[in-house]
Amino acid sequence: MATVHTEVEADGRVVRISNPDKPFFSARGETKLDLVRYYLAVGPGALRGVRERPTVLKRYPNGAEGEFFYQKRVPSPLPEWMETVTVTFPSGRSARELCPVDVAHLIWAVNLGCLDLNPWAVRRSDVDHPDELRVDLDPMPGVDWSQMVDVAYVAREVLDDAGLVGWPKTSGSRGMHVFVRIERRWTFDQVRRAALALAREVERRAPALATSKWWKEERHGVFLDYNQNAKDRTVAGAYSVRPTPDARVSAPLTWDEIGACDPADFTLTSMPARFVEIGDRHAAMDAHAGSIDALLELSARQEKDGLGDAPWPPHYRKQAGEAPRVAPSRRRAPGAPTKLEERRRAYPVIEIGRARQKADALAGFERWKARHPEAGAHLQPADVLVDAMRGRFRTWTRVRVNLQHVPEPLRPAQEPLDPDENLADDWIRHGRDG
Repeated sequence: MATVHTEVEADGRVVRISNPDKPFFSARGETKLDLVRYYLAVGPGALRGVRERPTVLKRYPNGAEGEFFYQKRVPSPLPEWMETVTVTFPSGRSARELCPVDVAHLIWAVNLGCLDLNPWAVRRSDVDHPDELRVDLDPMPGVDWSQMVDVAYVAREVLDDAGLVGWPKTSGSRGMHVFVRIERRWTFDQVRRAALALAREVERRAPALATSKWWKEERHGVFLDYNQNAKDRTVAGAYSVRPTPDARVSAPLTWDEIGACDPADFTLTSMPARFVEIGDRHAAMDAHAGSIDALLELSARQEKDGLGDAPWPPHYRKQAGEAPRVAPSRRRAPGAPTKLEERRRAYPVIEIGRARQKADALAGFERWKARHPEAGAHLQPADVLVDAMRGRFRTWTRVRVNLQHVPEPLRPAQEPLDPDENLADDWIRHGRDG
């Protein structure tokens, strides 16, 4: 049977859409063609976030509810008008990635099943020097939007003190991003170090609300993920549609809007009307490129006070000056007998299960709670550590539990993982650049 298709026009180019009636949000009814129409409606804004940037293809071939995989190398053959750029990963390998220059490129990606757009923080004219510092605010379980807003305002104060302009947007899920245009004078490592200094300063100013701690068992409140500024890391661009049941989108905002808005208000169906009414809240972003010198000076002062480098993502090489890359729950207590240290460690974390599908991993956690109701009754939302582990082509989910609030006599021992799926080969732990 021949594949059903339709054609749409974008920026004077004709893009063929295969299976346009394929459901992408089955509970809501939106199809692939609805997703195409959305990106046509907000095209100028969505393009502003990815224009001239290497962009990873995050493909959902079976819609938002299905599995997804990352594709860094563009497929062949390509339309003759398609633009690409070659990037090099921390491993030294390289790939030819999509480089959007007009809305037609976005529509081409949507036809491949891409919901959200995942650009690098560089332009193709200089792929070694970022022009964007990214402040990624990631709430721990139980943190509400009002606390996110409070932390965002503290981050804005730090940026103001450094002479930088931040542009906030919802992440399209529970979090918030603040993007900062910067001059292209610094390496990825320097920009990451500036972001780390900012995160630590926010934590110093609002210690009850925010954290810069990399290890989940040490976090509380809102985590400022400085590692999103490391080379090859991407976050969802502005106007990206996210794989949530309500089809939320990453909405650019003004600072006056963040305290009054509800992220659930910005969806695939509501955003086009907002875009027509008010345009792109981030339209002036490119005119405000600043210097990170003040943040690097702050980093130097922090280092002088004993704060050296912080942990990098697991698949990066060990960095000079980086502390041992060992989670607190696995560190040995000096002088403690091996068998006793497991019972006395400060972070009593056990692993519950690993699965390709998040729902399967969470189902294993529910079975664990049913087996240990007394322990489960003492858990706080932030004690349940749900990790999206990035594999070579996809992510998989690991669930752990921090028993810190469970009385020691009630703490269950480590059990066989449930589920314990084979995550070898294409599911390489922590991933490598393809």
